[in-house]
Amino acid sequence: MNLVPNVSPKPKVFVSRRIPENGFALLASECDVLSWNHEDPPSRKDYLTAVRGIQGLFCLLTDTIDAELLNEAGPSLRVVSTMSVGYDHIDVQECHKRNIQIGYTPGILTSATAELTVTLLLATSRRIKEGVKAVENGEWGTWKPMWLCGQGLEGATVGIVGLGRIGLAVAKRLKLFDIAQILYCGRSEKPSQALEVGAVFTSFEDLLTRSDFVIACCALTPETHHLFNATAFKQMKQTAIFINSSRGGIVNQDDLYEALKSGKIRAAGLDVTTPEPLPTDSPLLKLDNCLVLPHIGSATQSTREAMAVLAARNLLAGLQGKPMPCQIK
Repeated sequence: MNLVPNVSPKPKVFVSRRIPENGFALLASECDVLSWNHEDPPSRKDYLTAVRGIQGLFCLLTDTIDAELLNEAGPSLRVVSTMSVGYDHIDVQECHKRNIQIGYTPGILTSATAELTVTLLLATSRRIKEGVKAVENGEWGTWKPMWLCGQGLEGATVGIVGLGRIGLAVAKRLKLFDIAQILYCGRSEKPSQALEVGAVFTSFEDLLTRSDFVIACCALTPETHHLFNATAFKQMKQTAIFINSSRGGIVNQDDLYEALKSGKIRAAGLDVTTPEPLPTDSPLLKLDNCLVLPHIGSATQSTREAMAVLAARNLLAGLQGKPMPCQIK
């Protein structure tokens, strides 16, 4: 196990991956940092070894923080801080039972993720994957009036499932494309957010049947797990395009594959999958009408640096007995 310790009489913290330097330096200035200094995660065995006796854990959304790991860390663990806005990888109930505080990084990645969501929508609607393949494979011949025609945004109805920070940011950007209407659904109406973009609240079923583009911006919860399944795809227009930049678990990928292959919907763009990474033999990767990206929604340098710094500040605040900037209650 290639762990890089920074020995000092300060609180002991484990950082589960190589992170942006500003965040690491902030932790190293106040803590005894044990770091898994690699881009790839440690094995489960190495992870369990590394957390023994720590006071703070700096983790990522791909890390499983469950009872087994918390037991291995022992009673010294007081704070878990994740460099992510999602926290379904953390057993929150188990942490609270042990009086372990949890920090996360909402807000910072909103713009970057919204940009990537719109990128996916444009790329799928204008058949960019097929166009790139045609150029690379020598299929690009003379100009043809009907070749690689896609679906434009002008005059379209866009349905957003979850008008939270990211959903609202996506809606604001799409308004610039002269779309006709934005529909949204969720657990409750959000009048102030909807007013900003002229969005109309409706049911999930109505949104599916009316939208030309369906964008998933909701959190993964027991209620949203496999929300997009065969039933949902059957309700969508045959010309509809589905975009998911939230969590892979909200989609039944077998049902999505069948919907795309059979023509029940036109196309899909995914930045999140189950599992991650998606195996190279996944049938979704063989479809021309499905574009899959490697979970890069927040992948701008400034965003990742800011996420690391906020996660570090959350961790330090918890260790010092101060209010966290962003804490999961």
